[in-house]
Amino acid sequence: MLEGERESVRLAAGLTHEHYLDTAAQQRALAALAKFAERLRDFPPGSVRVVGTNSLRVAKNARDFIPQAEHVLGFPIDVITGHEEARLIYLGVAQLLPPSSENRLVVDIGGGSTEFIIGNGLQSLELASLSMGCVSFSSRFFPDGLIDKQRMKQAEAAARSELQRIVTRYRGKWSLAYGSSGTAKMLSDVMTLNGFSSNGISRDGMEKLRAHLLAVGDVSKLRLHGLKADRMPVLAGGFAIMHAAFSELQVDRMQAALGALREGVLYDLFGRTHNNDMRDMSVKQFMQRYRVDLPQAQRVAHLAQQFAQQLLPQTLDDAASKHLDWTAQLHEIGISVAHHNYHKHSAYILANAEMPGFAKKEQLNMSQLALAQRGSLEKIPLASPQERTLTLALRLAILFYRNRGDRELPPLGLQTLPDGYALSLPSAWLDNNLATAGALQEEILAWKAIRVPLHLTTTTG
Repeated sequence: MLEGERESVRLAAGLTHEHYLDTAAQQRALAALAKFAERLRDFPPGSVRVVGTNSLRVAKNARDFIPQAEHVLGFPIDVITGHEEARLIYLGVAQLLPPSSENRLVVDIGGGSTEFIIGNGLQSLELASLSMGCVSFSSRFFPDGLIDKQRMKQAEAAARSELQRIVTRYRGKWSLAYGSSGTAKMLSDVMTLNGFSSNGISRDGMEKLRAHLLAVGDVSKLRLHGLKADRMPVLAGGFAIMHAAFSELQVDRMQAALGALREGVLYDLFGRTHNNDMRDMSVKQFMQRYRVDLPQAQRVAHLAQQFAQQLLPQTLDDAASKHLDWTAQLHEIGISVAHHNYHKHSAYILANAEMPGFAKKEQLNMSQLALAQRGSLEKIPLASPQERTLTLALRLAILFYRNRGDRELPPLGLQTLPDGYALSLPSAWLDNNLATAGALQEEILAWKAIRVPLHLTTTTG
């Protein structure tokens, strides 16, 4: 059974000129999340995913607000990049469209950003997220709800300027156009119900609606069938963006899509639980792009997982295990930039690259783990016991496979102590592998520097 609930918060309206989320917007959001929390209370963690979009991407105080929101809701919030938002939007739209071999353009006008996607079937081909939305443009160009030629021209000019970033890649590369989310659906309803267009959003209908908006001159005085009260304050800004998109991308007609971001997140979550995780595909693509030494990555990933299971036999959750595995497979991608300090290059790529399927927080966690894979630990924030444990598991796995070969390893006993860690292995093996023995002594000193003892014990077996 499917149910849908909607609470209009409009975080973008609460962004100040300095890009801080004001108190009123935060309170609206927390109140809405409290209502959702009641419905989600008995859901297992793996069955719920919450995403934040443009407003939380740009708000300077998002780091302060998000923990409050997570506490109220009871689930983590993933702030996703604009590209990831676009990918999920297209996935949600495409899943509810009839099969077609033609390329499709999808335009999704949100509150603070607008996503443009070209895709074929279920695959997105071009992704873009531009910094303009129905809330931000309405607040910027039509703050009092008044509409005149000068304001409309300024709004459309600003939107067309943003669109110049993608025109060359997008114009003429698609056959069918769809609009998703509230603005597109509202424009489609208004044009159809008021006789501006016979079916969906048309270029001629856009011009008729534009003339009507200018003639009335005030959004509060509009009396249009299909225009709901909660959409009136953002109509002018959303219209200006859509009008600019029709002009710059040479759109003649657009249909309103049934799906959007919410459906895309749902389908993506379904894939994660049914062996079709986009994050796995992204990791494989990155390994190919950066020409990762696949056998070495697999050796390190396998041993790191063994160590993590030994250190956290009861508390290693699935998310932490996956992040360790992905980071281990990608820990050497920085070598494609330079071998010297490659761990720093790996960390930078993981933090800043567009990785479909990953939330920004996930990329930052992987980036920190990749940065901590070698060298000093003193400048790396390892706040939680789990972060320290995953770091140790990865560092030791890399250490034992420094020769980059399928060496036969002895029984390795790794355990967590109240004040640190203990590693045991046969003394005879250490005597025959002096380079590894020396590296282990350096590793012990690295952990000692941050006051986390790593004890090495030997066995006679």
